[in-house]
Amino acid sequence: MDHPAPAKPPSPAAPGRGGLSELALVFLRLGATAFGGPAVHVAMLEQEVVHRRKWLTHEKFLDLLGATNLIPGPNSTEMAIHIGLLRGGRRGLLVAGSCFIIPAFIITFACAWFYARYAQLPQLQGVLYGVKPVVLAIVVQALWRLGRTALKSPPAIGLAVAALAAGLLGVNELIVLLGAGVVAPLLRGGLALRGPRRPPTATMLLLPPLLPLGVTAPATSAAAGAFGLLPMFLFFLKVGAVLYGSGYVLLAFLRGDLVERWGWLTESQLLDAIAIGQVTPGPLFTTATFIGYVLGGPAGACLATAGIFLPAFVFVALSAPLLPRLRRSKTAGAFLDGVNAASLALMAAVTLQLLGSAFVDTLTVILGIAGAVILLASRVNPIWLVAGAGALGLALRV
Repeated sequence: MDHPAPAKPPSPAAPGRGGLSELALVFLRLGATAFGGPAVHVAMLEQEVVHRRKWLTHEKFLDLLGATNLIPGPNSTEMAIHIGLLRGGRRGLLVAGSCFIIPAFIITFACAWFYARYAQLPQLQGVLYGVKPVVLAIVVQALWRLGRTALKSPPAIGLAVAALAAGLLGVNELIVLLGAGVVAPLLRGGLALRGPRRPPTATMLLLPPLLPLGVTAPATSAAAGAFGLLPMFLFFLKVGAVLYGSGYVLLAFLRGDLVERWGWLTESQLLDAIAIGQVTPGPLFTTATFIGYVLGGPAGACLATAGIFLPAFVFVALSAPLLPRLRRSKTAGAFLDGVNAASLALMAAVTLQLLGSAFVDTLTVILGIAGAVILLASRVNPIWLVAGAGALGLALRV
């Protein structure tokens, strides 16, 4: 008796006009409504492409999610780029990724324009007064949730403690991340101590983009004291090429270079930028749009956005054919675990350093503590807390 052939998983759409138009509409809508951070973005993507449209199987979606954790860059944006590549080839990669970013870019650009002209208005100062402590509470929530996943072993906890100390002492963020990534496989015995010393394929893919940037970072810092559009573009290109973990780790890079080393931003402006990133949809990396506008106007906003997102497109295109080999590499997994532990430590270090800018009186302390408790004890969308704190700050100022 003949048996029916097993059902095949959904296959990628041919990269034609109809397929690209559908991709554009889907990711424009997601990019315009994806509030709540990377975890919420990924959940929305799964609901749309697995359950609703059945473009991918659940197993394939999880494969792509694991792959985005093996390369630097914003995970939710890279998920959109991966899905576009599967559905529409290289053109689909560009369409899906760009359409996921564009709504947040436009909204953040408009906020930056308003901020640059009216930042000193009492009303806006009141909004930011209420929002800043809640932003730090959101970061604390992210640290708690991510830490419970990433810091499950004594080596990971030890690396995080060492990275926290290094971050508080002002050690360059790239050195901290690379050091943790290299040490983690050694702690786990992931690298053979005998025989030919040939790094596994996955490690060779992960390290080359990072090492040149880590070596040249001090020279770049020394040469970039005066603001310029090209140094700013190169800075955001570097950040996009080396940033592992949550988008909140962006805080460490921004504060280390833009505030402390070069003095291009004040800590208050940095917190304002992160606050705008929280209240707008889409990737948190569009904080670069806001900072670029504040520093260099419309051209600065465009260059900063292009610089921080460009590596994600490149890494997805290069890594997609190698994903099966990457996922089988124990050394690549250990390297990533070490980098993730250090990323969380850098987030914690920056949060501690920014407390003085956000908690300026008793009310802001109460707002921050209340926000952290609510976020940790419930599933409320952070956007409602940010909106409520901003409204309270505005009411008090008026």
